Amino acid sequence: MSTDRTPTAPTGYVQPELDVRALTEVLDGEYAEVRDLVRTNLVTYASVLDDAEELSIDAYRERVRDIVVEMAATGQTGMGFPKQYGGGGDVGASIAAFETAAFGDLSVLVKTGVQFGLFGGAILHLGTERHHDAYLPDLITGKLMGCFAMTETGHGSNVQALGTVARYDAAAQEFVITTEGDQARKDYIGNAARHGELAVVFAQLEVGGETEGVHAFVVPIRSGGEAVPGVDIEDDGRKMGLNGVDNGRIRFDGVRVPREALLNRFADVTPEGVYESTIDNPDRRFFTMLGTLVQGRVSVGGAGVNAAKVALAVATKYALRRRQFATDSQGEEQLLLDYGLHQRRLLPLVAQTYALHFAQDVLRAQLHNVFSGLEDDPQARRRLEARAAGTKALGTWHATRVIQECREACGGAGYLAVNRFAALKADSDIFTTFEGDNHVLLQLVAKGLLTDYASEFEDLDQLGMVRYVTGLAVDTVIEKTSAHKLLERVRDLLPGGDEWDQEAGLLDSEYQLAMLRYREEHMLAGVARRLKAGVDRKGDPGAVFSEVQDHVIAVAHAHVERLVLEAFVEKMRTLPEDGNKVALGLLCDLFALSTIEADRAWFMEHGRLTVQRSKAITREVNDLCRKVRPLAGDLVDAWGVPAAMLRAPDLVG
Repeated sequence: MSTDRTPTAPTGYVQPELDVRALTEVLDGEYAEVRDLVRTNLVTYASVLDDAEELSIDAYRERVRDIVVEMAATGQTGMGFPKQYGGGGDVGASIAAFETAAFGDLSVLVKTGVQFGLFGGAILHLGTERHHDAYLPDLITGKLMGCFAMTETGHGSNVQALGTVARYDAAAQEFVITTEGDQARKDYIGNAARHGELAVVFAQLEVGGETEGVHAFVVPIRSGGEAVPGVDIEDDGRKMGLNGVDNGRIRFDGVRVPREALLNRFADVTPEGVYESTIDNPDRRFFTMLGTLVQGRVSVGGAGVNAAKVALAVATKYALRRRQFATDSQGEEQLLLDYGLHQRRLLPLVAQTYALHFAQDVLRAQLHNVFSGLEDDPQARRRLEARAAGTKALGTWHATRVIQECREACGGAGYLAVNRFAALKADSDIFTTFEGDNHVLLQLVAKGLLTDYASEFEDLDQLGMVRYVTGLAVDTVIEKTSAHKLLERVRDLLPGGDEWDQEAGLLDSEYQLAMLRYREEHMLAGVARRLKAGVDRKGDPGAVFSEVQDHVIAVAHAHVERLVLEAFVEKMRTLPEDGNKVALGLLCDLFALSTIEADRAWFMEHGRLTVQRSKAITREVNDLCRKVRPLAGDLVDAWGVPAAMLRAPDLVG
C-alpha cells in the first residue's frame, strides 16, 4: 500500500526503492541488540496498556512496579551501571534502551527513569565507593526502590535556592534534615507515595553555622512499608497522566542520618565538622554536581522523540487506509494521505522526527564519550550540558505538537483511548517541564553561546552571565558574528557572491545550513549588542536580561535547529548510495526547507529571502511532500515500533 505511486507524484521523478529492514538497522545503529531486547520486553508486557485504563490507581501502580522489577532482571534497565555491581557498563546503551522503551507505557518508562536514572544515577555519580557498595547491587535489581528528592513546592528550576536544610551535628557526627516551611517540602517526587525506601535528598548544607550550598544525602524514608519517624509522606494524588507513577510530597522533621550519608564525590565533612572540597568556587561546585545528572535530560529528549514516532506511525498508517470524499468521476473516495493538506500536516513532522533521531544519536555519543572518560576536558562537558538542554527542549516540544496533530488527523477515531493518543498526550505532556522547564533550558543553551563555553561558564548565574557578556565577551561575540564575516564564510561555500542566498539551489545542503547558521549568528550578535547597550545605559543587569529574554530564547532555538540539521546532513554523508539514502535525502531537504519556511518572516526581514524565493521554498516543500507520500508507510515502519504498541486495530489494520 505504501509503495503505490500517487496520482500527484512529480513528473520525471524516479521513486526510490526502500529497504525497510536496512533502514531500521541505520536507525538502531550500534545499539540494535539493545533496542531489540527492549522491543521484546515491550511486547511481553503489552497488557499494561490495557491495565492503565482498567485497573484502579493503586493496582496500576503495583503493576507498573512489578514490570519495572521484571524488566530489570533482563538487564534492560541496568546497562549504565558498572559491571562489578551487576550493570552493563555502557552509558550509551542505557540511553538507547530508555529511548526505545518510550514506545510503550510511559508510566513504566518514567518509573524506570526515576529508579535507575535519577535515584540510581545520583548514587552513582554523586556518591563514592562506600555508597556504591552499599546500594548499587540491590538498586540495579529493583530490590531497593528509591526517590530523587530535588524539586520543592516553592523551587523547581532554581535548585540553588532550595529550602530544605541539612545541619551537621559534630557531637553526634550526624546530619539533621529539616523542611523549613511548606515551600521547602519535596514535591512531585516519583516513587515517594508508595514504593521508595530511600531518597537522595538535595538540601542546603550547614556546617558550623556556615552555609555551603546544596548537597545530596541518602535518607531513609520508609521501613517495612511505613514512613520512618520524622518523615511525613503525602500522595500527590491523581495527575493529568503517568498515574502508574506514585508521585508524592515529603517533609523532614529533624531526621538524623550518619555523616556517611552525604554523597561525597565533590565535597565532604570531617567527623570534627570541617567542610572540605576539591572545588573551591561554590557556584562551580554546584554546577559540577548538577552536570553529572545531565543523563536525565538526554533520556527525556530521546523519549519524547520516540513517543512522537508512535503517534506518527498510527496517524500515517490510518491515512493510508482511510478514505474520505470522492475526487473523480469514478466515485471512489480518496485516501487521506493523497490530500495535499494531509501530507503537509504529517510528512514534515515525519522528516523532523528523523532529524531529531539523528541529532539524538550525536548527543548520546557525546554523553557516552564524556561519561566514559573518552572526552574529559571541561569544554566538552559544558558543550554536552548545553546540547542536552537544547535537544531535550526541542524533542519534547516536538512530541507535544506531533501527538496533538496526529490525534486531530485521525478525527473521532483518534479520541478513542484504544488508539493510544489519550495516553500519549496525557503521559508525555509533562516531558516539556520535567528534567528542566524548556524555556529555562534554552537560557542555559544561550548562556553557553554567549560565553563560548568559557571557564567562567559554570560560575555564572543569570546576573553573572550578563556582566560577563557585557564585558570582554560581548566584543568577541559581535566580532565573531559580524555580518561581513558571515557573508565571507558563506561565499566560500556557495556560488553567487553577495547574492549567494538567491543563486544557490534550494536543495543544496550547504545553502540550507548557511541559512540556519546565518540566522543563529545574526541573532547571537543582536542579543550581545542589546545586553551591552542596556548595561551601558546603567541598567540593572537582571532587568536588562529580562528585557531581551525573548531574543535569548530565539537564538537558543535557532542554534539547536542548526545542530539538528547538521546531524542529519552528516548522517547522510555516511550512507551508501541506495534507495534508502535517496529517501532520507528527501526527508533532510523537507526538514531543512520547512524549518526555513516556518521562520520566513525573520529571513525576509533580514534580507535573506526575497518574496519570490520564499514562494519557491513553499512550492518545493509541497513537492517534497508529494515525493515522500508513497514512501510514508515504509518510513514509519522503519522506526520499528512493535505492532502491539500501536494498539489501534481499526486505524492501522
